[in-house]
Amino acid sequence: MENIKVIIEKCTGCKLCVKACPFGAIEVVDRKAVIKENCNLCGACVEACKFEAIWIAKKRVSLDLSSYRGVWVFAEQRDGKIMPVAYELLGEGRKLADSINTELSAVLMGDKLDAEAQELIEYGADKVYLASSPLLSHYRNEFYTKVFVDLINQYKPEIVLVGATTIGRSLAPRIAARIKCGLTADCTALEMDPGKRILLQTRPAFGGNIMATIISQNSRPQMATVRPRVMKKAVRNPARKGEIVRVQPGISLEDALSEILKIINVEEQVVDLQEADIIVSGGRGLGKAENFSLIQELAQTLGGAVGASRATVDAGWIPSYHQVGQTGKTVCPKLYIACGISGQVQHLVGMQNSDVIVAINKDPNAPIFQVATYGIVGDLFEIVPLLTKRLKEQLK
Repeated sequence: MENIKVIIEKCTGCKLCVKACPFGAIEVVDRKAVIKENCNLCGACVEACKFEAIWIAKKRVSLDLSSYRGVWVFAEQRDGKIMPVAYELLGEGRKLADSINTELSAVLMGDKLDAEAQELIEYGADKVYLASSPLLSHYRNEFYTKVFVDLINQYKPEIVLVGATTIGRSLAPRIAARIKCGLTADCTALEMDPGKRILLQTRPAFGGNIMATIISQNSRPQMATVRPRVMKKAVRNPARKGEIVRVQPGISLEDALSEILKIINVEEQVVDLQEADIIVSGGRGLGKAENFSLIQELAQTLGGAVGASRATVDAGWIPSYHQVGQTGKTVCPKLYIACGISGQVQHLVGMQNSDVIVAINKDPNAPIFQVATYGIVGDLFEIVPLLTKRLKEQLK
């Protein structure tokens, strides 16, 4: 292969490179390493070789970083309504843009969303790129990706922020792959290095045991998906002025890879976890699926939403859209009541920023008590019904 070769004079046939190659792309023939065709140039063999006997070409693409300016946020909409995460991204994007003295823009795709575009300006956007078409009314990968990529190639933003929602997690990787830039997923904190104009993207790693800060030093734009409910929502100012840039999307029905036949809302009466001010969550301590009725009754009494730990979702006790945690939804309600949840780190990272946390668990050493504002050590089957009864009496 042209991009990698073995320096025969230095190779001793020690087979360290063979053991290091994750693809089985190296073999030793006559005491010399031989690179096979399935090599993908990962470089593991170069690091493993103690004798510097393997050379690999490093391709560097020269990119004029100075031509990229501005902070963009994806203003996600569903059924013509701007999703709350968009306002959170505008709040955080405003800080980042101000720190490097640049514009904050929003990208809005849909149909007949002029009023919503103006609303984004009132929430902090200096400019809104509005792409209007009936084909953009509902999210479709191929259409949204093409429109967004075309905008990036034309206007060259240096930072693009997308909410880590179902739609955002589908859209962002496709955009990044098309324009060949880095992407950091599920960020919980963002900061700016003003001098270098580098975005410091922080996210949980290794099961939430560490917080990793990631940078995209040599590619633009710097892209990140951000967990909903971890950033403060921007403050609306009806007097703000800005520019709406109307974009003609270069898409047609002939380019469609999918067809939307019907939009089905799973449960119309379910309160959205990421919108709820009060959440009552159940864990494995409930024992079985039927006992979630205790959680549902308490949540209904408080006018809140029902949450769940991953263990209960994996057990099939409750649908996955109720899951709170690292692999579920990140929430930040005013009140979070955890019932029978031990509090593994994967769950804690999804709810620990709640204003008030009440934990109910019979194990006094449960990790949930370390983040709880109020802890109740006892049997949830006794405490939750009593709590629900007392609340109903007071709310009459």
